[in-house]
Amino acid sequence: MARIVGEVMTVDVVEAHPKTTLKDVVRLLDRHRISGLPVVNEDDKVLGVISETDLIRRQAARSPDGGIVTAQELMSTPAVTVHPEQRIADAARVMERHGVERLPVVDEEDRLIGIATRRDLLRVFLRTDDEIRQEVHDEVLTRVLGRPDHGVTVSVRDGMATLVGPLEHSGDLPLVIRLTYRVDGVVGVVNRLTVRTASGPVGPAEGPTGPGAEHL
Repeated sequence: MARIVGEVMTVDVVEAHPKTTLKDVVRLLDRHRISGLPVVNEDDKVLGVISETDLIRRQAARSPDGGIVTAQELMSTPAVTVHPEQRIADAARVMERHGVERLPVVDEEDRLIGIATRRDLLRVFLRTDDEIRQEVHDEVLTRVLGRPDHGVTVSVRDGMATLVGPLEHSGDLPLVIRLTYRVDGVVGVVNRLTVRTASGPVGPAEGPTGPGAEHL
């Protein structure tokens, strides 16, 4: 089912400390070919993040009093962080909402354990429609409805999943829709499910119908 940040994060994190100079920060970025890094204290707790944008804003290598510019002066704070057990889709939304390119990953004590970049998170969404369809069929429909020949079909186009077919129980409808949304790569669900009535005929399913989308 849905993947979590801990599965895609980079554990070997290039980091700076509050007193790391601007020149050393630039050297780290250049040497490792990255566009930003977290700033941590002696306990590995994240204090802030430095991006190329921060460096552009501060092109001079000296502070107003003539001293050396440090990471503490350059960093954006507070840092936006995530935990390793968070869903990748949720982390991507956090990244989009805050307009950042990387998210430090921290443990229960807010100590740095990894970093997740936009590229890391987007890699999950670069799935083919057939891969998404197969997961919805196997991990959602078959598991929820309890049998492989459940009679419900799923098609996926550009990440939009369409569910068609009869359900035996109306209570299955919200669960199927919710779990389908949670499959990595699904951007929306079109509900064309129906529910079998007690007398036998197939009637329209209760609940939301038509296209629905949950975008990043």
